[in-house]
Amino acid sequence: MSVELKTKIKILLPQALILCCASVVHASNDVEFNTDVLDAADRGNIDLTRFASDNYVPPGEYLLDIRINSQSVGQEKIRYVPAKDGKHTQACINSNLLTKLALKEEARRQVVQSYEDCYNVLSLPGSSLSNYAGVLDITVPQAWMKYSDPNWTPPERWDHGIGGFLFDYSLTGQYTRQFDMNENYSSLSGYGQAGANLGAWRLRSEYQTNYYSSNHKFDFNWNQIYAYRPLPTMAAKLTAGEIYLNSQVFDTVRFTGLNLASDERMLPPNLQGYAPEIHGVAKTNAKVTVSQSGRVIHETTVPAGPFNIQDLRSSVRGTLDVRVEEQDGSVSTFQVNTANIPYLTRPGYVRYNVAGGAPSRYNHKIQGPGFLSGDFSWGISNAWSLYGGAQSAGAEYTAVSLGIGRDLSVLGALSLDATESYSRRTDRKRIKGTSYKFSYAKTFDDYHSSITFAGYRFSQEDFRSLSQYLNERYDGYDNLGREKEIYTITGSKTFWANEPGKATTLFLTYTHQNYWNRRSQDRYGLSVGRTFTIGDIRGITANLSAYRTDYQGRQDDAIAFSISIPIGDNKWSGLDIQTNNGKTSPMLSYTDSSDYNNLWRVRAGANQSGNANVDGYYQHRSQYAEINTNASYQQSHYMSLSSTLRGGFTATRHGAALHNSSATLNTARVMVSTNGIDDVPLNDGKSRTNYFGIAVVPDIVSYNSFDTRVDVDAMADNIEPSKAISTSTLTEGAIGYQAFGMAKGEKMMAIIRLADSSYPPFGAEVFNSDGVSVAMIMEGGQAWLAGINPEESLNVFWAGKNQCRITVPPFVASKSSSSLLPCR
Repeated sequence: MSVELKTKIKILLPQALILCCASVVHASNDVEFNTDVLDAADRGNIDLTRFASDNYVPPGEYLLDIRINSQSVGQEKIRYVPAKDGKHTQACINSNLLTKLALKEEARRQVVQSYEDCYNVLSLPGSSLSNYAGVLDITVPQAWMKYSDPNWTPPERWDHGIGGFLFDYSLTGQYTRQFDMNENYSSLSGYGQAGANLGAWRLRSEYQTNYYSSNHKFDFNWNQIYAYRPLPTMAAKLTAGEIYLNSQVFDTVRFTGLNLASDERMLPPNLQGYAPEIHGVAKTNAKVTVSQSGRVIHETTVPAGPFNIQDLRSSVRGTLDVRVEEQDGSVSTFQVNTANIPYLTRPGYVRYNVAGGAPSRYNHKIQGPGFLSGDFSWGISNAWSLYGGAQSAGAEYTAVSLGIGRDLSVLGALSLDATESYSRRTDRKRIKGTSYKFSYAKTFDDYHSSITFAGYRFSQEDFRSLSQYLNERYDGYDNLGREKEIYTITGSKTFWANEPGKATTLFLTYTHQNYWNRRSQDRYGLSVGRTFTIGDIRGITANLSAYRTDYQGRQDDAIAFSISIPIGDNKWSGLDIQTNNGKTSPMLSYTDSSDYNNLWRVRAGANQSGNANVDGYYQHRSQYAEINTNASYQQSHYMSLSSTLRGGFTATRHGAALHNSSATLNTARVMVSTNGIDDVPLNDGKSRTNYFGIAVVPDIVSYNSFDTRVDVDAMADNIEPSKAISTSTLTEGAIGYQAFGMAKGEKMMAIIRLADSSYPPFGAEVFNSDGVSVAMIMEGGQAWLAGINPEESLNVFWAGKNQCRITVPPFVASKSSSSLLPCR
């Protein structure tokens, strides 16, 4: 008998017994087995009691995966107790799991409490329970439940995770040698967070650091220290400490105090906003830094050519400063406005943001008067929303805003609002100004196009946001300029979307911004991409990107064209042509992304002067960190090397692990325990368990259902998992925990014999010391043992209890023979 066949027998035997050998007595849910159909010599020595009752589970406590109406909701310890008839068992639904059912109040009152913290959901008409392969499936009619959106996990099922400590980092180092100037310089910069989780509370400290070899100056700052917790029943988030105001109505301001705000990520998907994106072109391999008011939000290295940064936090509001530092030493800067889509709220709901405190600086000192701020959006009807708010620091500063939003259905959504500010200048004179804003957004599904955002804003010369007032009043300057007008539009269109080999995507962006007290800024962007087929070659891609930026008196033009031709499995050769401010350089390229954990590209060509140009990009993902490395060489000009290292460390009572991370602050993560077994691959190899059987799967989107998966096909043959997938929905910043029962070891065929020379009954089960099933007893005591180790003790169960114990011999027998194992 082959190994594969024996394994299949173990898996399929319970189903075969039930489907082939049973007659169901509907009145009592009992099953009677006709053992005459079994090919067993000793038909009197068969124990099928655990199959005799529908979903019979021996009394005890079990760690089970829970599914509610086919939706996975994590793991729970479930206690099974004898039913009143003495023949069956009943699953005790504890109060925590009962809450996750999200029952209506009248349904909740109908659930019978059988014992202490033991509820019987079968008392709800139409409900059912089933337990198969370690999964407790609870089915409740939708009429008894509060929510009906199948694509959204309700708040009652969110997981705050477990307590623990974390440290995330992103470090970027760069070395450049300028041949023409005979100079060397290097730099090191980084940012990240350190923190701790306790229950639903998260304590966080965000830091950033810089070092420049030119002046040997090293800076390290804890630029923000705060604590927060989600409030799921309110769809809100409470924050205390040093905070950046995240308002849909007012501009951001840094302060120390308290903030209670609706969190749109807790809303169903169709009511959520969007995270901003940043598009641009790097003329060489480059470091891109995104900051806001001096705080680094995102930093990474990108290869030469067009780039698109999409993993910014959705909570980012206002104007972002983008710095592109090329490996040839040149630097370009521009600003991106993260204006929001129209502020609409579903009918009957109110979204709000209330804050109070005092403005604070990066040295953690208070500077400025205490203030209160509040804004709201009220869904008046299906079509109309009213929104607005107020900020006040007494006689020093006050602002009031009011607006209206309209859902135009097939025509999109728009909003219009006005904000009036009253502020006191340094000469004590009070001034008043007004700012008007119009916003529009629309997705045209039938035409495969969208206007992500279109807007216009006009501010009078005496209008001040709170941050502008503070800069003028206490620092004597306005580092962002006093905004006058801003026009913004971002849109995309896909042509021939339904015609294979012809789909063409067009992306457009335009921003014009002028000021009362400094030069204006203009930024235009265009990107066109197409995939097509020539002869027998499929998957050829071409892309054209063009950007112009007029910012702070400097004009930067960048045009990039690329064409890639597939030459193998996820391998391409191509041609890249870039023009930067009139200087053109063609480059031939080779790209290999066949290995998800090792992506690389090399290019070679010449610049406009005919000098040789060579650059390369390499990205490596490991269980400990992610590394992005760029190298560039230009004949007679420069050579440069830069690298970004991203990773993290997470520790809980279950263990600790280094892991990779995108360093996106306050994302959730899952710690995985595999029963002390190392090198278990998870989620397509993105993580692997360490020596202690612990791994961390990072960068999980909060409030979204997430599957933690064991890559069974990529595991070593001597590992036997009891399950391969577990699902949870984590709140912001949570450290989830998933335990996967596993057995690692050899496989062998054995004959198990009792002390009286008889055999355990057909259908008995063998468990290791961790409670993982490693075999089922067949005829004549035969058992195919999987995941066992020399001299390991195994327990044999039948009739609902542990009957005897066997010991694996010091040397596991050949898989082609059977070993006799006494059970004592």
